[in-house]
Order: sequence, then C-alpha cells, then structure tokens
Amino acid sequence: MRFELTPEQQMIQAMAREFAENEVRPIAGELDRDARFPHETVKRMGELGLMGITVPEAWGGSGADTVCYVVALVEIARACASHAAIMSVNNSLYCGAIQRFGADTQKEEFLRPAASGKEIGCFALTEPEAGSDATNQNTVARREGDHYSLSGRKVFVTNGRESSAALVIAQTDRGRGRHGITAFIVRKGTRGFEVVKTEDKLGLRASDTAEFLFTECRVPAACRLGEEGQGFKIAMSVLDTGRIGIAAQALGIAQGAYERARAYASERKAFGVPIGQHQMVQWMLADMATAIEASRLLALRAAWLRDTGQPYGTAAAQAKLFASEMAMKVASDAIQVHGGYGYIKEYEVERSLRDAKITQIYEGTSQIQKLVIARDVLGGKA
Repeated sequence: MRFELTPEQQMIQAMAREFAENEVRPIAGELDRDARFPHETVKRMGELGLMGITVPEAWGGSGADTVCYVVALVEIARACASHAAIMSVNNSLYCGAIQRFGADTQKEEFLRPAASGKEIGCFALTEPEAGSDATNQNTVARREGDHYSLSGRKVFVTNGRESSAALVIAQTDRGRGRHGITAFIVRKGTRGFEVVKTEDKLGLRASDTAEFLFTECRVPAACRLGEEGQGFKIAMSVLDTGRIGIAAQALGIAQGAYERARAYASERKAFGVPIGQHQMVQWMLADMATAIEASRLLALRAAWLRDTGQPYGTAAAQAKLFASEMAMKVASDAIQVHGGYGYIKEYEVERSLRDAKITQIYEGTSQIQKLVIARDVLGGKA
C-alpha cells in the first residue's frame, strides 16, 4: 500500500478542496439552517466529475480510482457533510450498482446522466420493518408479462426527493428468502411511484431524505438490474463500497471540526494565555489529530484493497466503524474546546456533531459493522 498519493490523486484532492472552500463552505451554514437542497453546487460537482468519479469515462464518469473518491469526498465533507452525502450515494450506491451489474442499455439510459451530474440517483433499500435486517423486504415485485408490478414502501432514501431515478430492492419470491430479492431501476414519474414525505432531520439538512410509496407501479422488465434473485447480492456489494464513502464522510466531518477547534484554541485566551497552551486542551487536540490520522489510513487501506482487486468488505466495515465513532468523539470534543460558544450555531462545530451522528447509523449501524468484522475474524461462524 502506498502512503503517498499519486499525482492524479493529489490533483483531484486539490480540485475538490478548492471547490469546497470557495463554493461550498460559504453557503453551508445557510443551507443547513434552511434545509435547502444545493442544486447549483451539486450541478457544479457534476461538471467537475465528482458525481461519477470512479465511473469509466466511456459512461460519463471521471475514470478515477477509489482512493481518488476517498480524498475528494473528505474535502467535500470537510466543508459540508450534506454535499458529501449527495455525492456518496450517487457514486457508491446508484452509479456503482449500475456500472457493475447493468446492461449497456441501462448504462446509457441511467448511468451516463448520473455519472456526469445531469441527473441524480438514489438507493431504496430500507423499509419500516427492514433496516439492519435487510432481508425482511415487504416491497413486492410481481412479474406480469414484460413488466413487473411493484408495491410497497421505502423510507430514509437519501436524494429521494431530488433524484431522477431510484435503485429499488424488492421481493420477487418470498419463499427463497434473500435469494428471492431483486433490484430494479425505477424512473421518477412512473405511474404508481410517489414521494410521500421528506424528513425533517437532525443533521445533513441540505441533503433530502424521502419516503417512497409504490402502488402497482409498472416497471419494465428491461429495468430489472441483474437477474431475478440477485438483488440482495447487489445491495450488499454496493454497500461495501458505500461504507468506504461513509468512512470518508466521517473523516471529513471530523477534520473540519478539528481544524475549527485548533484555530479557536490558538485565539481564545483564558487565565492570560491562549487556551491551546493549557495541557488539557492540548491533550484533546492531540487525541483528535491521532484518531483522524488512524481513520484516514483505514479508509485509504479499504480503498486501496478495492482498487487492487482484493477482498475489501471487512476493511470497509472497519473503516466505517472506526471513522464514524471517531467523528462523533472529535465533534463533541471540538464543542468542548469552544466551551459555551461551541453550543452556538455561529461557530459551526455544533453542525459537525449533528452531521456526524448519522455516520454511525446509515449504510449499516456501528453494531452491524461489528457483526461483519466478527464474522470475518471467526471465519464466518459469528
């Protein structure tokens, strides 16, 4: 594993950092306050190649590697976690699935516009009774000639309101359990497909989270992704990559909170000196810096394993688990360094704490990551 970035990786990192600092950071607080989706800057991310960063150029993407994806996502999350969530879902869960499992016709219709940023995609797996237990799908797809009739409800869909199409996971044969689950790409505007709710959230407030209702929604068989019964495999596969993205999001959130705390510790005075000269504050900053660097190495290792064609599922789970727990601790300590001002929205670190919390929950809770890791440690016997 390389410990230094290649020239291409450095270039993409610098581009993402410049964009985030100049165009995203200035509006992040306002977007959070208003819970407003950032249409213009998301469009700009598409123009910069960030919305399909690992998709081959032939299908509208940047053709970069997973390490590029991680370093770019960290820079975006450092400025605004909502932008990072939008970018992550479009890249990992939507484009990644179609790129790997889609037919060329599906890539042309759905992957190319999403990878180039002209459209946004989403991933609809979770249901009211199917969160961590993803096999418990109550959304049903029944074959009717050259169509499927899709009925059911999906919740907590990131990008759901603003997306042009959704990757939807549904049961086609309940008697076969996880082997009876199938994936579909469903275009918005299809009759029987409704966005019935947009959630009012604690964090990631500029990234919409929607609820879908499908009522005898007619989905062409040509929009089935992969074969019948492959849906659970597809979902778990893209979630492995998605967890690398969540680790990068958490890392970026923590990096931003740490940098604000460090700057504040150099400016704020107590007992006649900057608070950064007091040992307890120094220790907090030292712990933050160390945990951030450990998370960075775990995320980059998982990305490198994926890029080199090696198994990376456990490494992705480890990266997500460690980074999400780290982000919550760093964000909380950043507030502590700020004292009472850390509790005030003007100083931004409270937003870091609100944004960090979801990284412990979505795309597999911290508890689920521990199960994934334990199964590997025990040779599949956990």
